[in-house]
Amino acid sequence: MIKDLSVALRSVPLARPWGPEVSCNHVLVVTLALDDGRSGTGISWTPQIGAHAVKALLEHDVRDAVIGLPAHPGVVWDRLSAHLSEAGRGGIVPIAMAGVDLALWDLECGERSLVDVLGPRRESVPVYGSGVNLHYTLDELTAQAARWAAAGYPAVKIKVGRPSLAEDVARVAAVREVIGPDTALMIDANQRWDLHRARTALRALERFDLSWIEEPLPADDLAAHVELRRSIGTPIAVGENVATVHGFRDLLTAGACDVVQPNVVRVGGITPFLRIAGLAQVFDVPVYPHLLTELSGQLALALHHPAMVEQVEDASLADLGLLADPSPVEIAGAELRATGAPTRWSAGEAA
Repeated sequence: MIKDLSVALRSVPLARPWGPEVSCNHVLVVTLALDDGRSGTGISWTPQIGAHAVKALLEHDVRDAVIGLPAHPGVVWDRLSAHLSEAGRGGIVPIAMAGVDLALWDLECGERSLVDVLGPRRESVPVYGSGVNLHYTLDELTAQAARWAAAGYPAVKIKVGRPSLAEDVARVAAVREVIGPDTALMIDANQRWDLHRARTALRALERFDLSWIEEPLPADDLAAHVELRRSIGTPIAVGENVATVHGFRDLLTAGACDVVQPNVVRVGGITPFLRIAGLAQVFDVPVYPHLLTELSGQLALALHHPAMVEQVEDASLADLGLLADPSPVEIAGAELRATGAPTRWSAGEAA
């Protein structure tokens, strides 16, 4: 049974800031103590907004609700979700729940790797280069693309949504020139467009042979995604800001997307992530886990559909100092493989 819950907040500097206002990521290290003396650790994570609110939710409502529950991820997740539903099912609620769920999976795995517990379906998955780079100058952007090309990444992703469409066209053209015609190119608008702007932009950009447009519209505008997908040829990827299994169900049943991208923390942990992946499998839609490279990579190795893993430059979990040695994965060239080691989170220094 769960005996106690504790949480420590860390603010981790980014080697490459994600913009003028995002110089660090906020991480909450959640530890569950059991009555048999064992303990498990997980994380909740938010790049910019809400870390102190998540900490307060964990220390009060979540802690009170989980004490006395059996240390079973599915049981705890369902009971906690029902208990917290008055506060909503999105936003900070699943982010807080993720810390608990990851701690329970840490206990479930013990000395085994997450990949071994879930069951590996493949030996490796490709890694693609990704940058939070909308604020980069054109020279900085092309230099980053050149680093990815030199590293042999099979695909790269850049941000779009500058004030001028002409700027977006120039930047995508420059990156395509640097990486060449044989490297897959994805673009990410981070919900910056409305339906009209998205259609206009994609008509101008489709000549660059885009593998997908990510989050072209507000994540909860289901009807607009359906209409956009009907009217363009570029595949649509969405999901990093969809928080519930029901939200993914609605996207899939409406035919609103070609790729789903659940973020394991924003959906509430491994337990709901696996439910979303099972749902996507029924619809024959691939799952590309969002961010959190080492954790997402382990999940991708166990997914039904083959997937690529996102590696944001200098912002993996290891880069942020969040993992203790040995790492659960290794990346050689552009391929990620499991090492067989369990995932161990580094407590670091509290903020």
